[in-house]
Amino acid sequence: MTITKTARESHIICVVDDDKAVRDALSNLLESVGLKVEAFASAEEFVSSSPVKNRSCMILDVRLPGMSGLELQQYLSNKPDAVPIIFITGHANEEARSQALNKGAVSFLSKPFSSEDLLSAIHSTFK
Repeated sequence: MTITKTARESHIICVVDDDKAVRDALSNLLESVGLKVEAFASAEEFVSSSPVKNRSCMILDVRLPGMSGLELQQYLSNKPDAVPIIFITGHANEEARSQALNKGAVSFLSKPFSSEDLLSAIHSTFK
């Protein structure tokens, strides 16, 4: 999947995952294709961060300490500047998948997932 120069220059991808290795791996992947990344260790850390104008989408782990990914999705759905969400999880279950997708998630990927699947899901969020 090729990300266009315009997309690379104008989109910021947020990664919210409590596993530092996953955050680092996703950040490295996205930066390797020229995307800008903001990484957060928890939903609370993301919520307390300053809003950034060009946030294009969020890669969000389902299971997080404190506020879960699904709870963060619900919280963000009430915000005027909500961004598309791509869920990732190492503990996939049909109930969480259905809930996430029914509430508007772009994609629900089970770990391990391919770089191509993730980049394709991200690309689909670019307007």
